[in-house]
Amino acid sequence: MPDAFEQLRRRMVETQIIPRGVREKRVIEAMVKVPRHRFVADEAAPMAYSDMALPSSEGQTISQPYMVALMSELLELKGDEKVLEIGTGSGYQTAVLAELAAQVYTIEFFNGLSEMAEKTLGELGYENIHFLVGDGSKGWPEAAPFQGIIVTAAAPEIPPPLFKQLAEGGNIVIPVGARDSQRLIKGKKHNGRLIEEEHTFCSFVPLLGEYGF
Repeated sequence: MPDAFEQLRRRMVETQIIPRGVREKRVIEAMVKVPRHRFVADEAAPMAYSDMALPSSEGQTISQPYMVALMSELLELKGDEKVLEIGTGSGYQTAVLAELAAQVYTIEFFNGLSEMAEKTLGELGYENIHFLVGDGSKGWPEAAPFQGIIVTAAAPEIPPPLFKQLAEGGNIVIPVGARDSQRLIKGKKHNGRLIEEEHTFCSFVPLLGEYGF
């Protein structure tokens, strides 16, 4: 049964996401399905489908819907992959990934954020997500390799452990640059080397940890 916010999600996709060039059918379907309002504070629910990032706990943010859709599309997921997410945050991007991949491994620096996200995602019925609290810049070596890696915080460069844990032929999507302004980078691992593409300018919170800021 459709929820009361489904019309707002469809409008979000039709006005914010498709016009900016996101075309992958599975990504569009995931963006229509995942209830973004469940990942924001109750008072922010009326703005949940607006074209903006919203504040989260621990000084973090829930990313703009377009950015979530774009980063998800750049991963080029077919549905059978194991994906690593650095920065669980509210869990919204995690939910979108769980719609697109077979298994999602997600790492959060802040324990409180991880616990809240795990609770929300569990209530929504997701069973293909694995949670870890720790230094996401080091990745999750015990679960590697990953066919896709997404980093939802800005780094000065692509952390070497993440490149090592990326499977041959896999994609990593990460904002790279200074603390206050970055370029969204897509890197594909080909013959043991990373082939990079630059995409849009962006502004993410800094990645914390040994290979972050």
